[in-house]
Amino acid sequence: MKDEDKPSDRVWLPKSFFGSLPGNRPMVRLAITVLDIGSGNVFKGPRLLQEEGGSVLNNHVVGLSVGQTPVTGLSEPLEITFSHQRHPPNMTLTCVFWDLTKGSTGDWASRGCSTHLGAEQTVCHCDHLTFFALLLRPILDRATVAILTRISQAGCGVSMIFLIFAIILYIALRLSLRRFKSEDAPKIHVSLSSSLFLLNLAFLVSVGSGSQGSSATCWARAAVFHYCLLCTFTWMGLEALHLYLLSIRVFNTYFGHYFLKLSLAGWGLPALVVIGTGSANSYGLYAIHDQENRTSLELCWFQKEPALYATVHGYFFITFLFGAVVLALVAWKIFTLSGVTANKERGQNWKAVLTVLGVSSLVGMTWGLAILTPLGLSTIYIFAFFNSLQGVFIFCWFTILYFPSRSSTPSSSGTTARLDQAHSTCHS
Repeated sequence: MKDEDKPSDRVWLPKSFFGSLPGNRPMVRLAITVLDIGSGNVFKGPRLLQEEGGSVLNNHVVGLSVGQTPVTGLSEPLEITFSHQRHPPNMTLTCVFWDLTKGSTGDWASRGCSTHLGAEQTVCHCDHLTFFALLLRPILDRATVAILTRISQAGCGVSMIFLIFAIILYIALRLSLRRFKSEDAPKIHVSLSSSLFLLNLAFLVSVGSGSQGSSATCWARAAVFHYCLLCTFTWMGLEALHLYLLSIRVFNTYFGHYFLKLSLAGWGLPALVVIGTGSANSYGLYAIHDQENRTSLELCWFQKEPALYATVHGYFFITFLFGAVVLALVAWKIFTLSGVTANKERGQNWKAVLTVLGVSSLVGMTWGLAILTPLGLSTIYIFAFFNSLQGVFIFCWFTILYFPSRSSTPSSSGTTARLDQAHSTCHS
């Protein structure tokens, strides 16, 4: 029945199919209909026209029938193979059939059909005869976008609370400890915390407001959101720079007015980029569309994609790559030191792991999860969850770094804090 010489698009019927037909027929006339449904509303149905926002792959529908005899509940399913090009990673394919019992005109359903995905072929197994098709649906449909938005909003809200705690903690330590007035690392941490707090706030306002307001108001919200995002990226890069000077270069790292220069870069450079972007009239209404070009989400952001790629994607890539390289060097140094002292101090390895994880939150490694999002919907959820909680991770690291246990032996994080004290003294 199945052989290697069959065409790429094919229909395969099991032997049991012919035995399931009523009557003892010496001959069975099977009608196979291939339709091109085009851009009209035929074979679209509520499932496509409303929430799902999908489309019939290549607009092709395959119909199978044996006269007027209904064929359902096959013990061995028939097989329909659809050939296609590789679909985008943010899309999914589902085998469906036209169910006349749904609504007044019918709708697509998947009951009784199973989907077996391949790179350039998808095989549908179904237990009845009717009209079949492959439904191409965006992974980020309206329902998914709504869920991801709620996850991000909840995470940002929690993150903002912990960022406020981190800022209050810094103020309290600055008032109670003299050395905090001269140390640079706490100032950099609190600057990153402030920029991340403003970014979370701008995100909540932007998503909550959507496309409401005038075009000028939308332009302003987009510019503020862009500025806060670039400030966060910049301060994560400056965290990596400080970490490099602190742990890798170590010597010849004196810079007059060190934190002032970092502040000018952290808050000033994003302002210049935003001014340039705004001058090019790149801000406006931004919409996320599904496969049928229906809007899943609207917010004030970029209306020109080249500016988005250059000033957001490119900016992020540079800061993330620099942070990743510095983190790798620091991790190598920490684990090398941990290996040397492992025989003298118990638990040194897990302390080194915690140190690397804490430092990774400062240089923005959670943002790197965005690179994995094309792999599928699960990675998108992971990115939305962990990245929205960056403020929580920063607060935990801040607490561990500046409140070491009195009874514990010096750890990797404690060593980092002491090195920073010496480094800050050189800058003062």
